[in-house]
Amino acid sequence: MPEVSYLRPNLHRMTGFDAAEVRRLRTEEQLSVREIRARTGLGRNRIPELLRGVPAPARTRRPRAKDDLRAEAVALRSTGQSVPEIARRLEVSRSTAYLWVRHLPLTRNREEELERRRAHSKVMTDARWAAHRAARDRAQAETHALAARVVGQLDERDLLLLGAAIYWCEGTKSKPWRRDDHVQFVNSDPGLLSLFLRFLEACGVDRAVPTYRVSIHETADPDAAAEWWSTELGVPLERFRRASLKKHNPTTARLNTGDGYRGCLVINVPRSRELYWRIEGMIAELFRSAAHTFVGGCGPSA
Repeated sequence: MPEVSYLRPNLHRMTGFDAAEVRRLRTEEQLSVREIRARTGLGRNRIPELLRGVPAPARTRRPRAKDDLRAEAVALRSTGQSVPEIARRLEVSRSTAYLWVRHLPLTRNREEELERRRAHSKVMTDARWAAHRAARDRAQAETHALAARVVGQLDERDLLLLGAAIYWCEGTKSKPWRRDDHVQFVNSDPGLLSLFLRFLEACGVDRAVPTYRVSIHETADPDAAAEWWSTELGVPLERFRRASLKKHNPTTARLNTGDGYRGCLVINVPRSRELYWRIEGMIAELFRSAAHTFVGGCGPSA
């Protein structure tokens, strides 16, 4: 004789109407599985079968710990971020990031993509060569210190020889087809200009004697550049003449721009024919001496 339960109704053989009732309890009354079991007496496994395809009520859904991260991943994807970038930003695995955004195609502007690739390449290169560059910088600093010990204190002879040499490299020179015995020095390096002014002083020419002129592109500020050169080199601002402006060529990719660009400084020494002859004489003797002298090194090795 089959066992009959007297504690609850015999509902394990439910009709189609009974299945519809379970679905109604789910959709209309928004009951959970536990509440439907208590109402109908059905088993734990039977109710999920009858509710297959019926979404659970919102009130019964437990919030997922990563719902906020998922929403953030979608937002990042909409700005053109790749799956690896999203995974790195949110500190999740790439597979998780992919599952969150796989329904969103990645669309990027060509220029933005090139810029992103350049930035990524720079990061990878910097990481790869960081140790090498640090070792190179240390070696460079040690060599600088070793070379600096060779210089010592400059005397008058040193200044005369150095000044004549740098003038012959960067200064205006007389040519057979253009006789011009006039001292004019042009450069953009404050150190070299300062050294040339020391040379002039060793020759008896005070810094207030020459005239100065800024040669600079017309897109820059010549007055600000003149003030900077005056302060940097300790020369009187009233000795500056009107600046020479170079025309701007928009097709040229100039790198000497920005706040650090101050053009070149032109130093003209008035009534300097005899000074120019002295420079010619020193250079001629330097060339003669170098041709007959062998120097066996460039300083101490330790």
